[in-house]
Amino acid sequence: MICSMTGYATTTQETAHGSLNLELRSVNNRYLDIQFRLPDDFRKLEPTMRELISAQLSRGKIECRLNFSTLANTHKVQQLDTALLEKLKQLEGTVKSILPDAQCLSVSNILQWPGMLGNDNIFIDTLRENSMALLQETLEEFKATRLREGEKLKIILLERVNQMRQLLTTAIPRIPLLIAAFEEKLRIRVEEALGNLDDDRIRQEITLFAGKVDVDEELSRLQTHLIEVERILTKGGVVGKRLDFMMQELNREANTIGSKSVDLEISNISMALKVLIEQMREQIQNIE
Repeated sequence: MICSMTGYATTTQETAHGSLNLELRSVNNRYLDIQFRLPDDFRKLEPTMRELISAQLSRGKIECRLNFSTLANTHKVQQLDTALLEKLKQLEGTVKSILPDAQCLSVSNILQWPGMLGNDNIFIDTLRENSMALLQETLEEFKATRLREGEKLKIILLERVNQMRQLLTTAIPRIPLLIAAFEEKLRIRVEEALGNLDDDRIRQEITLFAGKVDVDEELSRLQTHLIEVERILTKGGVVGKRLDFMMQELNREANTIGSKSVDLEISNISMALKVLIEQMREQIQNIE
C-alpha cells in the first residue's frame, strides 16, 4: 500500500489528574519535518516522541500537539516543604556569611523553588508515560488515515495510466498512415512537376520524412514507463520520489512526440498526454 503525506488524527485519554489530548496533522514535504507543540512540563518528551514518529513515518511536515487539562476537582492543597525551607535558610546564611551584600531570598523566590510546594515528579512522570502511550495510539490512527488517502491516490493514478494507454493505442497506427499519405502526395507533386516519376528521389524524400515523424521509439518508452509506474504503485511503500522521477521521464517522451508531430491528431495526443502527466505529478506530490 502507498501512503499520502496528508493526514490527521486526534485521541484523548482521561487520567486521574486530568485530560490528555494529542493531535497529529501533516502536509506534503520533501523530507520528514516534525514540529512539536508541548506544555512546559512535557518538553522532556520531545526527543523520545521524535524518535517514535521518525521510526514510523518517512516524509511529510508533521505537527504534533499535546494538550493537558487539569480536572476541576483535582486541585490539591499545596503545602510548604518545611524541611526544604529550613535547608534553604541554612544555605542562605552560609552565603550571607561569605557575601554580606548578597540579596536575600524573597517570598516569591522561595515559593518558586523546585519542590518547595510539594513533589509533583511522580504525578508528571505518570502523565508522561500516558502521553507516550497516547502518541502510539494516535500514530496508528494517523497512519491509517494516510493509508486510506494513499489508496485513493493510487486509484486516481492508475486511471490516468489507463487513459494514457488509450491515447497511445490511438497514436501508434497513425505513423504508418502519415508516411503512406506523404508518399502519395509526393508522387502526385513530382509527376505534376516533371511529368514522370523519379523513384529514387521519392524514396529518399520518404526516408527523410519517416525519420522526422517516426516516434515509435518514444511511444515504446512511454509504454515501458507506464508499466513501471504500475509496478511501483502495486509494490507500494515509500514511492513518492520514484514516481516523481517517472513523471519527468513520461513528460520528456510526450514533449518529443509533440515536437516531431506533423499531424493535428498526434499533436492533440501529445498535449493530452502532457495534461494527464501533470495531473499525476500534482497527485504524486502528496505521496510519501
